[in-house]
Amino acid sequence: MPKTPVALPQVRSIRFTQPLNWLVLGWRDMVHAGTVSLAHGLVLAACSVLLLVVGHSRFWLLAGALSGFLVVAPVLATSFYVLSRALERGEPADFAAVARTWLFWQSHYRTRWDNDYWCLVRFGGLLALAATGWVLTSAALITLLAPAPVRTPLDFLVHVVLAQDSSLFTLWLALGSLLAAPIFASSVVAIPLLLDRRATLWQAVLTSWQTVLANPATMAMWTALILALTLLGMALLMLGLVVVMPLLGHASWHAYRDLVDASGLPERQPDGVAQGAGQRNGYAS
Repeated sequence: MPKTPVALPQVRSIRFTQPLNWLVLGWRDMVHAGTVSLAHGLVLAACSVLLLVVGHSRFWLLAGALSGFLVVAPVLATSFYVLSRALERGEPADFAAVARTWLFWQSHYRTRWDNDYWCLVRFGGLLALAATGWVLTSAALITLLAPAPVRTPLDFLVHVVLAQDSSLFTLWLALGSLLAAPIFASSVVAIPLLLDRRATLWQAVLTSWQTVLANPATMAMWTALILALTLLGMALLMLGLVVVMPLLGHASWHAYRDLVDASGLPERQPDGVAQGAGQRNGYAS
């Protein structure tokens, strides 16, 4: 018998400048979530600083690790999606909401072997494998092909980025882009969708690809903003990530809301969340 086609949520086409509005809304959510949001940003920034400390004299490894950090960022931003969703629904955006989601979001299934029980975990694992693959590839390229040892950021700048023969840097960028493009296309709205609705991993990934194909210029703009803000946060000795990560995480939730109409899929409601919470504090829209 032929297989039933996978039902996908409707994808919207939006204007090119809409990512700027996502940043405005993301800033609003960050301010409303306050300490909870910034605490998560602080944890992510601390992890980045730890990477910097461990690899400060091994920039051949650190270059791949920091760029690989962007690959797993959609999973790391899950807590920000939770907070934005709670604010949108007029529910408390606190540590309890985050903990409840991480621990119990799938507890309403009859069995843990249901089709999408582990979908978020599986997707996170795939992104982690992709990031690890890029770290190893990046390290191998730099150590094998660089004309001199690359131990510091200055070494990387002189011997790779500004080298007279730019083939290594071109190859490094090309391979990184080859990995990053399909991962971005697969994850740009996938994890917010998995968090918000009872969708399968396959539905989420296909919806994400459909979103990118329907809005190529807008998604290119969004990618450029993400890279620019992340590089700015890293340039400030990683401390800028305390604000940049929450800002981008909350903004990504609004990107999902603008780009995808998932109303046809059942909600994924963690246990313990009050049903039908009222619109409090005049925030929810």
